[in-house]
Amino acid sequence: MALLLGVLTATTGFTVLTGATDTARLEVTGEVDSSAKTAYEILVRPKGTRTALENERALIRPNSLSGIYGGLTFDDVNKVAAVPGVDVAAPIAMAGYANAGITVDVDITDLIDKNLDRQVIRLDRTFLADRGLSTVTARPLYVYVTRHEISWPVLENRGTTVRFTGGEVLPVDQLCDGFAVLEDGAPLCAWLTRATMSDLMTDRDYTDMQVLQLTRDGRFEQRPPSPASDRAVARLTWHVPLLVAGVDPIAEERLVGLRQALTGGRYLDSTDRTRSDSINRILPVIATDRAYPDNSAIVTMTRTALDRPPPGSSAQDALAMLDGLHGQQLATRNFTAEQAFAETLAKRGYRPDLIQFMQVGGVRYRTAPDGTLVAETIDADPDAWRTPEVRGLAVPWQIDDTAFREIGQVNWNNPSSVFHSTEVVGTFDPRKLATFDPLSRVSLETYQAPEAVGADQRTRDLLGDQALRPDGNPAGYLSSPPMLLTTLEALAETLRETDAPNKDAPISAVRVRVTGVQGFTSTSRERVRIVAEQIAAATGLDVDIAYGSSPTPQTVTLAAGKYQRPELRVTEPWTHKGVAAAIVSAVDRKSVVLFALVLVVCALFLTNAVAAGVRDRRAELSTLTALGWPARQVFTAVLGEVAAIGLVAGAGTVLLAAPLGLLLDIRLTWSQVLLAVPIALALALLAGAVPAANAARMRPACGLRPAVALLRRTGSPRGPLMLGLANLLRVPGRTLLGASALAIGTTAATLLGAVTFAFHGAIVGTLLGDAVSLQVRTVDTIAVVATVLLGAFAVADVLYLNIRDRAAELATLRALGWTAAALARLIAAEGFGIGVLGGAFGASLGLVGAAWLVGDITTGLVVTAVAAIVAGALSATAAALVPALLVQRIPTARLLAEE
Repeated sequence: MALLLGVLTATTGFTVLTGATDTARLEVTGEVDSSAKTAYEILVRPKGTRTALENERALIRPNSLSGIYGGLTFDDVNKVAAVPGVDVAAPIAMAGYANAGITVDVDITDLIDKNLDRQVIRLDRTFLADRGLSTVTARPLYVYVTRHEISWPVLENRGTTVRFTGGEVLPVDQLCDGFAVLEDGAPLCAWLTRATMSDLMTDRDYTDMQVLQLTRDGRFEQRPPSPASDRAVARLTWHVPLLVAGVDPIAEERLVGLRQALTGGRYLDSTDRTRSDSINRILPVIATDRAYPDNSAIVTMTRTALDRPPPGSSAQDALAMLDGLHGQQLATRNFTAEQAFAETLAKRGYRPDLIQFMQVGGVRYRTAPDGTLVAETIDADPDAWRTPEVRGLAVPWQIDDTAFREIGQVNWNNPSSVFHSTEVVGTFDPRKLATFDPLSRVSLETYQAPEAVGADQRTRDLLGDQALRPDGNPAGYLSSPPMLLTTLEALAETLRETDAPNKDAPISAVRVRVTGVQGFTSTSRERVRIVAEQIAAATGLDVDIAYGSSPTPQTVTLAAGKYQRPELRVTEPWTHKGVAAAIVSAVDRKSVVLFALVLVVCALFLTNAVAAGVRDRRAELSTLTALGWPARQVFTAVLGEVAAIGLVAGAGTVLLAAPLGLLLDIRLTWSQVLLAVPIALALALLAGAVPAANAARMRPACGLRPAVALLRRTGSPRGPLMLGLANLLRVPGRTLLGASALAIGTTAATLLGAVTFAFHGAIVGTLLGDAVSLQVRTVDTIAVVATVLLGAFAVADVLYLNIRDRAAELATLRALGWTAAALARLIAAEGFGIGVLGGAFGASLGLVGAAWLVGDITTGLVVTAVAAIVAGALSATAAALVPALLVQRIPTARLLAEE
């Protein structure tokens, strides 16, 4: 029964514990041996963020982070940061694209004839994008220059009447659609597009007439409070999408050196929040000092002399007159979005507004017959830009161009009462940020503008051997990285005032730097892998290892655009996750080793028990041998008994494992449960093989030998303690077996303690040139505890067998006057000796193993080893309590009579 219970316990425990390791585990599936410099090693994204191509082919498209709008909470970030081994956890929250106006000043002073009484400078605009392949002609802008007296409206005091700077007060209904200036007291239409505003107006539809008064001293006056100037300037404005994102300023500085990349203004403060004035809610941001969109405008300027002002009756009449002018062409100039953005940033107090706030989806692909990718188009949705509460707002001219992404507007909760905008408090140069190596930076980089080059000669010729860059359409193929950064807290405040789907979980990703990563070594890879695995276990999020990833060029076909751009075949530097964190269902090898130790200790216990059974039956086996039983038959008889016990124990495991798994919430497959039968049988056969072989060699005279050897000359032991230690030498095989069982558990406990207490749950090192890592899991702790307990049980079994074999001796000692307490101390001394022997050996093995991994013997390792020795000695001494109590039940008189 003892043998049956032992095998049943060991095989059931092994089966259930093995089932508990069938959990999500991160494994390195490949590696890049060079050019692995990264701004961060691990990328944490919301669950389900991976695309189909990423899951199927481990491919990530460039600038993928810009398309993730939230999904993580501040609590998720805290969980990531709390994982041991995380040096920096830098969250970033993509909020959406702001529809930002950028303005460049066009100096037209030299184009004005100061001898003319009235004249119009016409600016004909042509917008270009996609390296000039996308182009559209926009409505012209006009600058009206007059020598006559101009009176400007004071718009702050508008009502049913309008007051002008010259003192005039006119009813609104007498003015040009409500907006006008006065020339010599007569209305003159201005702000032409606002006077004829529509619900949706792109930059190509916008037109206006700017009024300048040429003074007698040759200077130019324009709308106050602008002072008179020697230069005449026309303002060319168009709109580009700027991605707004939130960061933790402290973490971002540690990760990429954001503060050090400042080129003007101040850095973000962790206490920065939104602020309000009378009607504005203002979000503080720092901006990139360069624009990413490939967008430009060609402006052709002409001059026409006028003998009378444009009609002041209506904007339509004024536009009809102005559009019919054909003057002398004077100059043509080209202005890029980068130039306009730089000039706009230089203006004090630049505030890109957030009246429109757009979030766009990702690109879907299909695979062409030649294996390349084709970007799928969707129907453009200009209505997504419609803002009913604010009429006449200009939007980028490409909003109805060929679309590859779904686009949706984030709506404000109170659009009519609060005006939302940003305030640029500083600028930074993204080129100064810590970044990825050129072989690993593109797709997983946060601030790198994506580019695509021609994949064939035709496309390269069309692009002029230049790279295709993002244009002014957020729904276009290439998307811009973040250009306006604020704090996470300020962004969260802003999103809470919207219907954004990510307002409750605003964070898009967490970029993690791992402590102790130096170069691209096997040890560093293991450190990164362990931290990634722990993050996945703690958060359940999508975790990828960026460390060592490398671009894999992908050829993508782009459909033709609406504005003359032909179909293109481009090559993009996608990232293949060469060092990928692939989530697999796998059994942890180290855990299996610990679970196997349970079986090993059980096998030692069984070997001892079967050997004791053979010794008890020496007379019987000797008699069978004398009667002519061959050695083979004796061996089969003994081993058959043990095999029967193993089969019964295996069958019992099949019945117990499934209910126990349900009770502990551990999934067990039938294959795992049924595997218990051969495991139990093999365990029993292995344990019984040596004792059965000894039984087969039994000779008739063996039955006359004593069970326990006599002590050799060792002096005169003084007291129970010394006699107990001396008794360990009488059955040295049995003593070593018990010590070995305890040593196995102590070795495992020492390693477990070293990993848990000295190395905070994980240890990484190199063994024979291969990186090795150990982590502590709950099931590992259970397995080690079970191993130590089985080792203690084996010690108790050894002591019990010693008592049974030496019962006559102990009875003699009792008869000579030894008390029960003295006999108990004798047995406890034997247990203590076995404990010290097994504990010292096991702790030494554990200490050497841990030191080999880390390359040094630390104080923590030594303390752990000493603690393991003490624990081994105490557990073995405690195990001796039951045999010590059994000593008192020895029938002294009967044994002495038999002796």
